Amino acid sequence: MAWRVRARPEAQSDIVEAARWYESKSTGLGKIFVEEVLTVLDALTSNPLLNSRRHPTKDIRWRYPERFPYKVIYEVLERDKTVVVAAVLHAARHDRSWRDRI
Repeated sequence: MAWRVRARPEAQSDIVEAARWYESKSTGLGKIFVEEVLTVLDALTSNPLLNSRRHPTKDIRWRYPERFPYKVIYEVLERDKTVVVAAVLHAARHDRSWRDRI
């Protein structure tokens, strides 16, 4: 059975903001960024448990797109077979920027 993946509105805003920034640097790069994030989200439907747990009490994990220094931060709700994407942030950003969303 495939996992359901849903993104919080904040994560959707993260993707749009990053895509706009990349698009401003090079035409078409924003679209490539979105496609790579969607590839990560598609992969989560089959195996969200692949990556290590990153939070001491919640099942928070993250996965990286191939070409971009971003991480897709998500919570796995095993009982519901659901993945909740909390944030899509630059990998260099401090953990505080996503912890408030969980």
